[in-house]
Amino acid sequence: MARLAVLVSGSGSNLQAILNAVEARTIAAEVAVVISNKPGVRALERAVKAGVPALCLSHQNYPSREAFDAALVTELKARNVDWVVLAGFMRLLTKVFLDEFRDRVLNLHPSLLPAFPGVNSARQALDHGVKVTGCTVHLVTEGMDAGPIIAQQAVPVLDDDTEESLLERLHQAEHELLVSVVAAVCDGGLTVERPMDQVSARAKVRLNER
Repeated sequence: MARLAVLVSGSGSNLQAILNAVEARTIAAEVAVVISNKPGVRALERAVKAGVPALCLSHQNYPSREAFDAALVTELKARNVDWVVLAGFMRLLTKVFLDEFRDRVLNLHPSLLPAFPGVNSARQALDHGVKVTGCTVHLVTEGMDAGPIIAQQAVPVLDDDTEESLLERLHQAEHELLVSVVAAVCDGGLTVERPMDQVSARAKVRLNER
């Protein structure tokens, strides 16, 4: 059974979707640890309530991004983690971390990448007047929201949408997409194709039929 680590920075609604799916056996995995870079966030409370080990490693306690990432690696390797899921984790990971978990770090982003990377994606969608936005699960690389796309789910933008109403529908789509991708990945359903002689080449990924 796969062992997951979920990295968080906020309320943890996507973490809760994973915890619920694990409990329902929709995801054949164990959440080995939940780690937040911010103290006192609700996501940590959700983990404790589910009986999952929960830690806070404040990035402010480390002299550099690399030092913080090295501490994360130590915690995850001590728990024999197979896959890392970023569920609202508001930090860019460095090579120190990604070299240890190459092609094993998933991120959820609330837009149809490559459109609207970074923060405030729903506001960006509204400001640009698009009729469709959505969410994306992708492999994490050193670039911001730039890794190979695994799966996407579209969400219509309604004429009377506010940022809050659009975010509400995006969150529902995020929960569904994240659970489906994590379930497939833990079932051995992810194929990553990367030229052996081009370490930095952009990987091609696909979800296999389950």
